[in-house]
Amino acid sequence: MKGLYIVTPDWDDTAKLLEVSEQALQGGAALLQYRHKTADAALRQEQAEALLALCRRYQRPFIINDYVELCLALDADGIHVGGTDASVAEVRAQVGPDKIVGASCYGDLALAHAAQRAGASYVAFGGFYPSRVKKYPVTTPVDIITRSKAEIALPNVVIGGMTQENAVPLIAAGADMVAAISSVYLAEDPVAAARSFAALLNNR
Repeated sequence: MKGLYIVTPDWDDTAKLLEVSEQALQGGAALLQYRHKTADAALRQEQAEALLALCRRYQRPFIINDYVELCLALDADGIHVGGTDASVAEVRAQVGPDKIVGASCYGDLALAHAAQRAGASYVAFGGFYPSRVKKYPVTTPVDIITRSKAEIALPNVVIGGMTQENAVPLIAAGADMVAAISSVYLAEDPVAAARSFAALLNNR
């Protein structure tokens, strides 16, 4: 797993969400995660179905944040588990051996080791920088990426206030994927924004 990992914002406007998501995929996003913390079940189903169809067209993996039942119902490519969600082991048991299971590890390498033992497909670290979207303590050290590469036999994802500029030292440290929300979805030109992220990751 390598490249730009786009994560959707909490947009209720499905048409707009699909339009910008497609622009990001056109720009080279490697993977898309559907994350909408305030949607009701009907909207979540509608948006996830539409995004899955979009990702199938572009042959990119489609990941659902948190909702294992929805992932299974749609036969999405995988699930992302946060620190307050079900455990990685529980989710892996539910989805089986073939789906992607991502795990949020924040700034804690011990969580990454535990996620690897429990069957995660990748580990995500952050936040590294203040975000326009999510509120969290900005306490993750850059050297966790170097340590992860040495100790964890899984791809790693960096998240939290990612811009093309501040992703550079993390990519240099060994980040496999950069997760972005506002730097792509709120960009004036999402295609160009995605393309510049992808170039950073693909040309290292």
